[in-house]
Amino acid sequence: MRQDEEAYTPLRDYALLSDCHCAALVSRAGSVDWCCLPRMDAESNFGRLLDWKRGGFWSIAPVSKKYESSRQYEPDTLVLTTRFRTPEGEIKLYDFLAMSDAHDIASHHLHVRMVEGLSGEVELTYILAARFDYGAIIPCVHVYAEDLYAAWGSNQGLIIYSEPPLQINEDGSLATTLKISAGQRLRFSARFIAPERLNDTAFQPPESPAYLDKQLEDTLAWWRRWTRQIFTEHCGDEQTKRSAILLKGLVFEQTGAMVAAATTSLPERIGAERNWDYRYSWVRDSVFAARALHALGFRREADRFAAFIERSAGGSAEQLQALFGVDGKRRLTEIELGWLEGYRHSRPVRIGNLASEQLQLDCYGELLELAWFRHGHGQVPEPRHWRFLVDIVNVAARRWCEPDHGIWEVRSPPQHFVFSKAMCWVALNRGIALAQHYGFEAPVDHWMQTREKIKTSIDQQGYDAQRGVFRQAFENNHLDASLLLLPWFNFVGYNDPRMVRTIDAIRTELENNGLLLRYRSSDGLTSPEGAFLPCTFWLVDCLAHQEGREKEAMAYYQRAVGYANDVGLFSEEYDLKNNEMLGNLPQGITHVSQIVARLALDKVDIPDIGALDVLVNGR
Repeated sequence: MRQDEEAYTPLRDYALLSDCHCAALVSRAGSVDWCCLPRMDAESNFGRLLDWKRGGFWSIAPVSKKYESSRQYEPDTLVLTTRFRTPEGEIKLYDFLAMSDAHDIASHHLHVRMVEGLSGEVELTYILAARFDYGAIIPCVHVYAEDLYAAWGSNQGLIIYSEPPLQINEDGSLATTLKISAGQRLRFSARFIAPERLNDTAFQPPESPAYLDKQLEDTLAWWRRWTRQIFTEHCGDEQTKRSAILLKGLVFEQTGAMVAAATTSLPERIGAERNWDYRYSWVRDSVFAARALHALGFRREADRFAAFIERSAGGSAEQLQALFGVDGKRRLTEIELGWLEGYRHSRPVRIGNLASEQLQLDCYGELLELAWFRHGHGQVPEPRHWRFLVDIVNVAARRWCEPDHGIWEVRSPPQHFVFSKAMCWVALNRGIALAQHYGFEAPVDHWMQTREKIKTSIDQQGYDAQRGVFRQAFENNHLDASLLLLPWFNFVGYNDPRMVRTIDAIRTELENNGLLLRYRSSDGLTSPEGAFLPCTFWLVDCLAHQEGREKEAMAYYQRAVGYANDVGLFSEEYDLKNNEMLGNLPQGITHVSQIVARLALDKVDIPDIGALDVLVNGR
């Protein structure tokens, strides 16, 4: 590691805060190093995650460097508490984005931090260095009112509250040193405000010690009310519950969209170019999440996402994209921010995502699968939604034979990916089943003929008869971990001999120390990447459904679930060589896949698993 990389906090040391509108990452050292207000896809207000020197941060930490820290989420919530133990005493730091059922100006976009003295007397350093527009703007900072400060620049502004007075430094930061004793509580907050409202006499920030204490109570109560919806049989598994809460934290409440992750450009390879903006709503990831949350008892999320997609596509399958902005925006132009050095010098830093312009055929099948799943829980498609679904199936029937960029959004030329073809088959299969069940009007005969054409095409061109396995694409014989999803969508049975052989071949060729790579084929980028965590959970689902392989399934599951950090967050990928998280954080599809794997294991009787490492690595 380069000396100037050492300043960067390991990704495993971050925890997520969310109010289902905006999101922040807080480090184990008490520093907010990533925060986007007022929306998850907005320009960062604190962003030293992507540039340690110029990105901005908000730190509350002991002056003494001889401290130990531990942290946890308050049970069933996204309220984070960090304990700092120093030779002089111990404190607790609360961090949360305030949640409320109210809809007034004070309801959202409020980050609250509180320090409680637990023992002795601890000296703390407080620094708030806001940097707007991804570190490009040092804001103007001034005293706003008693106990309040304002920071503004471009289209961003913050109202900052502090019980102890703060000093305004030449670099635009606010700072102080303070001491806190046992039994004492000090409160701090930062609230987003549009700059034009700073002089609005009708705007009176309600911040006060009593108000912020009430926000803590309300936020704890809000998250616990939501979490209580989980079906009783799943309450005992803390990682599954934590994954559900984190997925809820990635939902943009205003529209029902779910972002793939809370961050942009965290690298899949340190120092390389695999750096993408995941703060948008992917059809695929969100459908997976909606299914998983629905299975746990959280039905509202699935219903709202289905409505979001229909609105965003204008009710037309021709206008469907693989991803949308959280407000349904379609144009997500990919831009490189050249002034940022990137996490540990991993350039380029990108906002926007070129994948919004790609053809990804699997989206059609995923939306029909969601409709089928909702049907299985008694939700009949309304006439307008059925017309939208018919349109989707018709487009899938027409375009299935085209090459696309696939589930992995490759930057190489489109190919005839087997998973994409199979998901078009899923769209037709579920469309036929829904039409026949309800007697809805649809070109069922045409759909059935096309469904058989797709099946025949995959059997002939997407199957390597010599090895007896499904292949990545018609053009090559590579293996691809996305094939592990085929039985989840009922394209092929879990115990079908072809699927059994495919699973074994994927384990042989793509496994690395108990985790799976996505593939080994060229994808248009030069740098390698880490193990893709969701794929290992997909393997768990497959093995759990295969007779006699439940023990292996549990071994892989325990291996993969161990790569969550101490507060239950999963990244997208993992670097086994350097033992570090890679990619954007927290990664929704990883948490979804953990839930799916856990649900599969819950349905089978797992024998005594014995020596797990032998099962995973010593086959």
